[in-house]
Amino acid sequence: MRPHAMASNPAAGDVTPAVLAIGRPDFPNALIDTLRRQAGVGHCMVFALTRAGAASCLLDVGNIPTGGDLGAAYAGQFHESDPNRDALFEGEGSAPIVLPSFAPRMYGARYRKIFFRESNIVDKCATAIWTGDTCFYVNFYRITSQGRFADAERARLQAIAPAIGASVARHFQRAATATPDQNLAALFATRAPISALTPREREVCRHILLGLSSEAISQALGISLHSTLTYRKRAYQRLGISSQNELFGIVLGLLAGPGRPN
Repeated sequence: MRPHAMASNPAAGDVTPAVLAIGRPDFPNALIDTLRRQAGVGHCMVFALTRAGAASCLLDVGNIPTGGDLGAAYAGQFHESDPNRDALFEGEGSAPIVLPSFAPRMYGARYRKIFFRESNIVDKCATAIWTGDTCFYVNFYRITSQGRFADAERARLQAIAPAIGASVARHFQRAATATPDQNLAALFATRAPISALTPREREVCRHILLGLSSEAISQALGISLHSTLTYRKRAYQRLGISSQNELFGIVLGLLAGPGRPN
């Protein structure tokens, strides 16, 4: 089955929350909430594929605990054996496309074992959109406890996919030109373990990473030096670290892994 362009549908559903979240740190949460409400999607992953053959995982959000590992594996090697790959590149330069319906037989044995059986994925829908040299490949999953997509849910996904794909592309294009502080804010809002910090602890840690002294952080946030030191201490305790270098190590590890904000 060849991909086909998806026509605009005035009754495509309310994707406003995801659209309004473009460029914001809470975009991943707004996206998955919209997808759950509209079509019962359990998990969403976004990959960037380039004409040069590179692949990266831009987003991993939802109810698959091993999503980060799957994203890294796909970007590392399995994108080359994805049966949808030819369809993606055939659609290069066209309108948003919807990929063929999921069928396990499309995939090789090792691919099925890692990406479906071991991760409890039982169904998948996908869409893609090209922007310049980059293809934004958006995947929607259901796990065993949810069962497969109903026909109505699949139809709803097809209806909203153009808006979702365009929103994803726009979000990551904006993220690519974001300032260092904006990228850090996105990282702290979405990636464990630093996303578990309180809002004030995140602010203090972000300013530490930007090179500010404790005194400068106090002035920037309008709090006392004692409060700044207290928030830093609490954040380090939550993260199980004791130094600024260890904080840098955590953040650098997240930036190097799948789902990084830029």
